Amino acid sequence: MDKPQRPVPVVNPWAKPFWDAANEERLTYQKCKDCGANIFYPRIACTECFSDNLEWVEASGKGIVYSYTVVENNAPTAFVPECPYVVAIIKLEEGIQMLSNIVGCDPYDVSCDMPVEVVFEKLNDEFKLPKFKPVA
Repeated sequence: MDKPQRPVPVVNPWAKPFWDAANEERLTYQKCKDCGANIFYPRIACTECFSDNLEWVEASGKGIVYSYTVVENNAPTAFVPECPYVVAIIKLEEGIQMLSNIVGCDPYDVSCDMPVEVVFEKLNDEFKLPKFKPVA
């Protein structure tokens, strides 16, 4: 039986700048030039005013754990060797929320409101994934 492969992101044209920046180890999000709304995940139009006048802005990379779960069993998938791992919603300083993983600590030490900062994990030659670790 073949070992399952980890999935890779599907890169839509409007999300390509996000993935390009991630590969340079920069965390970015969109900002509406018309109403000033911060937007994540990548969109073709503002979620507040529906303008397509969007720009890419670099995030601080800092935030807090808003919510999380510890995945203890994910069989039979390519993520089994990672178990247990943390899937979390991170609330960035910029007010947007991101779904990601918490790394660099025991999964059972994660807590809501824990300060975290972005790190990048190489998935393959094409992608680096933004993940978060506790602030030291």
